[in-house]
Amino acid sequence: MSANRRKVYRRTELERLFAPRSVAIVGVSPKASAFGSRTLDIIENSGFTGRVHAVNAKYDRIGARPCYPSIRALPETPDCVVIALPREGVEPLVRECADCGVGGVIIYSSGYSETGKAGRAEQQAALTGIARESGMRILGPNCIGILNHTIGFHASFIAVPEGPLPKPRREAIGLVSQSGALGFALSQASERGISFSHMLTCGNACDVDVADEISFLADDPGCRVIACVFEGMSDPHRLIEAAEIARDAGKPVVIYKMATGAQGAEAAMSHTGSLAGSNAAYQAAFRRAGIIMVEDFEALVESAAFFAKAGRPAAPGVAVVATSGGACIMAADKAERHRVPLPQPLPATREVLEQIVPEFGSPRNPCDVTAQVISSAESLQVCVDALMDDDTFGALVVPQPLSYALAAGRLAVFSAAARRQRKIACAIWLTEWLEGPGVLEMEADDHVALFRSMDRCFAALAAWNERESRLSMPARTVPRLADSGAEAAAMRLLADAGSDVLTEREAKQVLKRYGVPVVEDRLVQSADAAAASATELGYPVVMKVESPDILHKTDAGVVRLNLENEQDVRAAFEAIMENARRVTPMPRIQGVLVQPMVRAGTEIMVGAKIDPLFGPVIVVGLGGIMVELLKDTVLELAPVNHGEALGMLGRLKGKAALGGFRGSEPVDLDGLADIVCRLSELVSDQQSRISEMDVNPLICSGGKIMAVDALIVRRKA
Repeated sequence: MSANRRKVYRRTELERLFAPRSVAIVGVSPKASAFGSRTLDIIENSGFTGRVHAVNAKYDRIGARPCYPSIRALPETPDCVVIALPREGVEPLVRECADCGVGGVIIYSSGYSETGKAGRAEQQAALTGIARESGMRILGPNCIGILNHTIGFHASFIAVPEGPLPKPRREAIGLVSQSGALGFALSQASERGISFSHMLTCGNACDVDVADEISFLADDPGCRVIACVFEGMSDPHRLIEAAEIARDAGKPVVIYKMATGAQGAEAAMSHTGSLAGSNAAYQAAFRRAGIIMVEDFEALVESAAFFAKAGRPAAPGVAVVATSGGACIMAADKAERHRVPLPQPLPATREVLEQIVPEFGSPRNPCDVTAQVISSAESLQVCVDALMDDDTFGALVVPQPLSYALAAGRLAVFSAAARRQRKIACAIWLTEWLEGPGVLEMEADDHVALFRSMDRCFAALAAWNERESRLSMPARTVPRLADSGAEAAAMRLLADAGSDVLTEREAKQVLKRYGVPVVEDRLVQSADAAAASATELGYPVVMKVESPDILHKTDAGVVRLNLENEQDVRAAFEAIMENARRVTPMPRIQGVLVQPMVRAGTEIMVGAKIDPLFGPVIVVGLGGIMVELLKDTVLELAPVNHGEALGMLGRLKGKAALGGFRGSEPVDLDGLADIVCRLSELVSDQQSRISEMDVNPLICSGGKIMAVDALIVRRKA
C-alpha cells in the first residue's frame, strides 16, 4: 500500500455517524419545507428511538420541541450532526462539532468542488483537514443523506420511502450510492418487497466515501449483500480493499459502474468531482477483487437480491422448467449467451419427467411441462421436485409468462423444493403486469429470486458461477519469471535510449532482457550493407526504417516484406529511405533494419500502459491491423500470472484464431501466456520509467512465437 493511501474506515470508526444513539439537526426552523425541518420530521416518523435535538440560534422552541443555539449548548454531545445550512456557514460549524467531540456530521450543502469554481475545492479540502485532524467523520458535502433501516434512522430531507419500514429481513441488501438521487430511487424497491438494511450516499466524499461505506456494511450484521452505484474515485485501490473486507466477511459486492464513456466521465466530474477512470481497468480490478459488475442500472437490485438469497451454488448446472415452449427457447438462448450450463438431467430424473410431461411437452432441460399443469397441479410439483433433487443442478429457473392467482399459487411449489435442497429458484416475470399477483410474495420469499428480464437472470447466474470459481481458487500468487538482473539491465537500456520514444531495435533489447523472444536484426546505413546483412541472415528478409519519430511504419511506406534476393534488398533500401525523408516534420533516421522474414502465423498484439488510477495494465488482442479494425482486446492489471494470462486469451472474441482456424497450426497457448506474463512483469517493474508499450505483432507459428516489432515510450520526468 502507498504511504499516502488512507486505509478504509471500519465499522467501529463509522458507527456514531451511521448508527447514532443521538442526533442534532442544525437548520431546523418553523418553515416546514426547510431541509432541516423536513429532516426532523422524517426522523421522528421513521421509528428512530434515539435522542433528537434541534439547533437554530434564532429560536428557543420550534413547536413543542426545545431549540438550542449551538452544538455547545446541547445537553449532550450528539453522535451525529446533520447540517442543513448554506455553504458559507458550514466550516465554522464543522469545527465546532469537532471541538465538542461529535462522532460524525452529514453535510447537505452543495457548491464545493463539483462546481469547478475558484476556491471551492480549497473549501472542501478544509473540511477534509478537520476530519483528519479530529477523527470526526464527515459525510458530504453535497450529500442528500442516509437511511439506516435497522434502527429507523432516516437522516435525509427526502421522505422516500415514507414512514417506518418493516425490520430488514435476513436477506437484506446494504445499498451504497455515489448518486444520492439514484440511491433513493433504488431504495423505493422496498415498496415492492425488497428488503434493505441501509441506503448510504456520500456526495462529494471529502472524508467518508463509497469504499468506507462498503467496509462499514461488510462488518454490519444487518445485511447479507452489498449493492453499489459507482461513478469513480481518485484512489480506487481503496474500493478494492473494501471489497476484500466484504469477501472475507462472506458478503458479495454487486456494482453498477456509471461514467463508462467519455461524456459520462465528464458528467461525473461535474456531478461530484469524481474521477471516472478507465472502464476496462475498473472491470479488471473488479474481476480480480471478486466484485460482481452488472451492465445496467436496472439489474443492480435484482442481482443483489439474488445473491442475498442464493448462497453458494451446489452445482454450476441450471435447470429450466416452464409452462411455455417459447419461454424454454428464450431461456436456452440466454443461457448460451452468458455461458450458463444447461446440462441434461440424470437418468433417474429423466425417467420421472417422462412419466409426467405429456408427449407434446419436453421431458429434458429446458423442461416444457406445457399448460397441462392447469388441470394437474401435481405434475408441476413432481417435475420441480425431481429437478431440484438432481445433484446436476444448483438452481432452477421458472419463467412466469402470466400473472394471475393460479400462477401466483405455484410459488409455494418452487419455494418448498428450493428450501428442502438449500438451492435457489429464479422466477422470471415475463408478463407486463409488473406488480401483478405474486410479486410481493416472491420478493419476500428467501428461496425465490425474482427477475424481470430473462437476460438479467442468466447474467446473474453466470456471475454466481464465476464468483464461486474464484472463491474456490487458491490464494493468488505471481511467480517471478525474468532473471534477477533483468530489472536493472532494462532500466539502464531505457536511460541510455536516445529519445523518449525508443526505436524498434532499442525496444526489442528491453524485451529481450525479460526473456521475450525477438527477431534478430541488423542496422545498416547503405544498400551494400543491407545486401550483406541479408545474405548473412538468410533470405527472405524484411526491411524497415529505424526512427524514433515514425511510429506507424506501414502507413509511412517504410516497410518491405518477403524480399527474396539482393536486387530486391537494394531497391527496398532506396525506397524506404526516400519515403522516410518525405515524412513531415523531417524525422530522425538512424538507418534501416534488416531482419529474417518470420514464417506467417497468427498475429497477436500485447500492449501495456500506466493507468492514472490503477498503475500498470497489460492488454492482449489480435495483432497487426486487426487490433484497430476489430477492437478485440482484453485488459488486466499487471503483473499477471500464467492462469490469468490464459484467461485473457480465452476471453478474446477472436480466440478461435488461436486454436488452428481453417487449417492453420494451433498457437502454443502456454508459450504465449508465458510471454504475456513476462511483458506484464516488465511494465510492472518499469512503471516509473515507461508510459506505454506496444508489441505488435507477436507472430505465433505453431510452437514458435516471435516479437517482430515493438514500441516503448519513456515516462516524462
